[in-house]
Amino acid sequence: MAIIETEAALHVAHRDNHTHRDVNGGWLRPAVFGAMDGLVSNLALMTGVAGGAAGQQTIVLSGLAGLAAGAFSMAAGEYTSVASQRELVEAELDVERRELRKHPKDEEAELAALYEARGVEPKLAREVARQLSRDPEQALEIHAREELGIDPSDLPSPLVAAVSSFGSFALGALLPVLPFLLGAEALWPAVLLALAGLFLCGAVVAKVTARSWWFSGLRQLALGGAAAGVTYLLGTLFDSALG
Repeated sequence: MAIIETEAALHVAHRDNHTHRDVNGGWLRPAVFGAMDGLVSNLALMTGVAGGAAGQQTIVLSGLAGLAAGAFSMAAGEYTSVASQRELVEAELDVERRELRKHPKDEEAELAALYEARGVEPKLAREVARQLSRDPEQALEIHAREELGIDPSDLPSPLVAAVSSFGSFALGALLPVLPFLLGAEALWPAVLLALAGLFLCGAVVAKVTARSWWFSGLRQLALGGAAAGVTYLLGTLFDSALG
């Protein structure tokens, strides 16, 4: 009885502890990186304009224009990219669907060979392939997973990708502009808020990586700060050259 209880406890411990991070990042990764992109690009744009001795109104207008242009660009690019990828996948699925319809035995043998290559005994591999091939849609899904590495039932949506990219980029790009919209007259509140946002984004990214939150946050803070510093310097140099 004690042995059974011990085994049960070990099973529960293994089940509770045997978890993994989401290596694909799910929705978190594109959302955070979209916001980070908006933060870095708009902060760099605004500091570059400020380095050129532009007035407050020009800096704010630049920030708002950068927000709008970047968000629409991200949305359009993401929509086109995901739509093209989905169309390619659907075309390949149509090819596989036709092959399953025209050459079912050859496809079944192909699936059996895949299982054999993974160490399944030949007789068992053929039987598994035969049973899985009874349902054409199930066979298509399995062939797509094994040969193409995709899940036909979980294809990305171009519209969702575009909307999420637009929203996350706009949210990140808004941070450097926000202090000015709330009445700030100097650049430093916008820089501080943007750098804080960069640290937060980096810390959140640590949830889908093996790094600690402070390391990831400081790394993103340093990269964003460097981008803002370089563009400010360039703005200053351009102003001197044009002046």
